Amino acid sequence: MNISRKSATLFLLLLIATCTGALAQSAPPPAVDPLHAWISGTNPGALEAWVNQRLADEAADVATLLAATGPRTVENTLRPFDDAQNQLYVAGSNAYLMFSLADAAPLRDKGQALAAVISSASTDLSLNQKVYTALAAIPLPANDPATRHYLERTLLEYRLSGVDKDDATRARIRALQDKITALSLTFGRNVADGTLKITATKAELDGLPADYIALHKPAADGTYTLTTEQPDVWPVLSFAKSADLHRRMYLAYNQRAYPQNVQVLRDLLTARQDLATTLGYAHYADLATADQMIGSAANVEHLLQQVDEASRDAAAREYAQLLSFAKQQQPGLTNISAPDGSYWTEQYRRAKYDFDAQSVRPYFPYDQVQAGILKTAARLFHVSFKQVKDAQVWDRSVDTFDVYDAAQGNQGKLLGRIYLDMHPRDGKDKWFSSSPVIPGIRGRQLPEGMLVCNFSGGTAGDPGLMEYSEVVTFFHEFGHLMHHILGSQGEWSGGGGFSVEGDFVESPSQMLEEMFHDTAILQSFGKDYKTGETIPASLIAKMNAASAYGRGHWLQSQLLFSSYSLQVHNRAPADVDFDALWKTDELRFSPFTPVEGDRFFASFTHLTGYASNYYTYVLDKVIALDFFAQFDKSNMLDGPTAMRYRRAVLEPGASKPAADLVKDFLGRPQNMDALKTWMNQEFQPVATDSK
Repeated sequence: MNISRKSATLFLLLLIATCTGALAQSAPPPAVDPLHAWISGTNPGALEAWVNQRLADEAADVATLLAATGPRTVENTLRPFDDAQNQLYVAGSNAYLMFSLADAAPLRDKGQALAAVISSASTDLSLNQKVYTALAAIPLPANDPATRHYLERTLLEYRLSGVDKDDATRARIRALQDKITALSLTFGRNVADGTLKITATKAELDGLPADYIALHKPAADGTYTLTTEQPDVWPVLSFAKSADLHRRMYLAYNQRAYPQNVQVLRDLLTARQDLATTLGYAHYADLATADQMIGSAANVEHLLQQVDEASRDAAAREYAQLLSFAKQQQPGLTNISAPDGSYWTEQYRRAKYDFDAQSVRPYFPYDQVQAGILKTAARLFHVSFKQVKDAQVWDRSVDTFDVYDAAQGNQGKLLGRIYLDMHPRDGKDKWFSSSPVIPGIRGRQLPEGMLVCNFSGGTAGDPGLMEYSEVVTFFHEFGHLMHHILGSQGEWSGGGGFSVEGDFVESPSQMLEEMFHDTAILQSFGKDYKTGETIPASLIAKMNAASAYGRGHWLQSQLLFSSYSLQVHNRAPADVDFDALWKTDELRFSPFTPVEGDRFFASFTHLTGYASNYYTYVLDKVIALDFFAQFDKSNMLDGPTAMRYRRAVLEPGASKPAADLVKDFLGRPQNMDALKTWMNQEFQPVATDSK
């Protein structure tokens, strides 16, 4: 992405998000903290004052850059430029944090407004011809490849931003970037605020876990109220026997930002297309891929075609097996509808592999999973975590940990800080994401990052029993977090882990989630929350066998999202019929029968964050599986590959092209071999438990 596009969507891509009552309250706050807005003030006015100071500091850095005399150098030009970028980054991440995580609407409103102001300031910087001219005059460093790459990348982003256009065109670009930011924030806000409720009878809850039902108290008429919050949705779709309840929940979840986001999305696509044509591109998808690993929208189409060819037969075979099973259970059934897909998949896995997804939930209470993932990451990445119990945070439920190096020669070195905001609450962002809070600058500023999730638990009496898919999600998001911390130890704020090409950023997270299948790792923290019994190896084997079923379908579903994202951005927005296109893509990539009223696109927040580039998940799955295949499966955490992976892939951050990171670790470019093996992998459904 170019600089202004990156900044405009930073707070959605970083995708990745305090008021009285919910904020941690203590003594009056200390002097203004230049890195943490929530410490300096917990009301809209304080937040605005804090952001304004960051913007003033950014302006001062730009003035310093422009005032430099003599030949342009890294120190007198690139350094103040990076400082200015850092101020915008810190301001933007904090404003978006308040927008997406604050409990009070006025503070969320202020965060949203300030995010737009910060993005506008970033657009100004990206269109500043004097700054570009100064940067372009710096001789490329011959003996500092990281700085050379950062400078070359910065100049590329400037050119893609339209810095070389005339005054009138740059003014138009600026207006379009501001509009794109405002519309993106509005889209996300509508999703966050769009929680819907449905009612269900006691009979319709049949099949759901007992702890789920216990958390939902019946009304006087005996009905239960369920919401479209994540902890309510997925158990209903996976376990409830009632097809009618599946349908009501499925539609409510996919309609929670409809119709309010339809015009928002239309206007957003129009603004993006106008920006693309203004910059000389036929459509936005080509602009959005110009600085990515993939290179062009045509290359995206080629990738999706390759993965389609690799996965279509497997997906068709899986559906045939599923439909045959469903017909045996329900004679007369002719097809499986989209709302019923998860339920029948769960039933098939139970029958085929003797595995009930509910059977592992007692072994995965939230607190144990969090501790287990920290322990796993500590061994794999050669770090340690120390909880900071007195940290000032934006909500009392947030856990804070300092991260220390445990690698030989650097033991005890503080690397950064992480925040875990893991349970739903009113007004909070409803998705699962990881994002930077503070960039790292070697010797000056330690990186900080956060996880924003919506797992059950976090309240008295609720152990937060997690489905295995939720534990996988936790592993995934933690992979992002470690990429940020370990990859942001370099010299430049703009050279951290999240600053790699956008279509590489999911590779480390998708690699880490593959660790979930390892018996030793799961047994290290999978303990029954009542008895303390370790999860049996035989149950893990069944879970692995069951979870391997459906990988062809999973890839096809990723092609559905990727194709839709690309298609709404590679043509004139006026030609896009959201409903018709979604149904066409569903029929092409999903074996399940669509239902009328499915408005998934209206709450598909990746359309604002990743825009046309959802294909990232597909490309990065290819890379991640290639990475994972290099590990010794008998010694994944403690073998030499773990440190080699940290050194070659994570630590460099954005100091070199992502394609080089891949080749440095693999010794070659990625290929499809590991993906094909993974897709057709069959685990043994039984195993002997250790005594």
